[in-house]
Amino acid sequence: MKRVLLEVCCGSADDVIQAHRAGADRVELNSDLFHGGLTPTPGELIVARRETGMKIMTMVRPREGGFCYTDAEFATAVEDAKLLLSHGADGLVFGFLHQDGTLDVQRTRTLAEIAQAEGKETVFHRAIDVVPDWREVLDRLIELGITRVLTSGQEPDVSLGTSTVREMIEYAAGRIQILPGAGITARNMDRIIAETGCGQIHLAAHRQLSDTSVSNNRSIYYGGCLYPAEDRFSVIDSGYIGGMTARLRAAES
Repeated sequence: MKRVLLEVCCGSADDVIQAHRAGADRVELNSDLFHGGLTPTPGELIVARRETGMKIMTMVRPREGGFCYTDAEFATAVEDAKLLLSHGADGLVFGFLHQDGTLDVQRTRTLAEIAQAEGKETVFHRAIDVVPDWREVLDRLIELGITRVLTSGQEPDVSLGTSTVREMIEYAAGRIQILPGAGITARNMDRIIAETGCGQIHLAAHRQLSDTSVSNNRSIYYGGCLYPAEDRFSVIDSGYIGGMTARLRAAES
């Protein structure tokens, strides 16, 4: 079996540290994974790089809820991109669409050129999973020099989209990397790799830790109407991902 690179989706510097301990090859650093991942703070990137030295791709997404941003939101994304690169990001992860779901070529070009000017990689994220014609989008992304695309094969879970991911890989023919992600677990990883023929995968697996500092008043919530428990938080499960990494490495021999 060929070597398969493992990228871990992280929501904090602690996540990156745990992913590094698990043997991950690369991470995608975000904030707010509950909303699909937003732009991380420079502080998270600085600490993650200092503590691990591993390859860190950083999300550039100014808000949740779609990929067609206001002028102010896009201007924020541009400034965030420059700031993250100046603090050592190995590349940028982004996606820009028009209201009809088609690719916003100009905004994509702007972010791509910012990263390319620094010799860094670029990733068009799962916004590709909602475009009307992924082949047309791949062609345009290839023209723009985008490094790779993160995709679930236009399905909610990549385990349901393996045939499309394989089609994307075959259509790309090495002109752009295809990175399958969303819903990859220890149980379905081998099947997804076999069915797609991919050379890399993107996943996350978290465990919960306790923070008892709020225990004096359990009627207080700081979040929205979902009222998430305030006495716990999530961090990457290095043991779980480490087991997956070990299986991937064993399969190489």
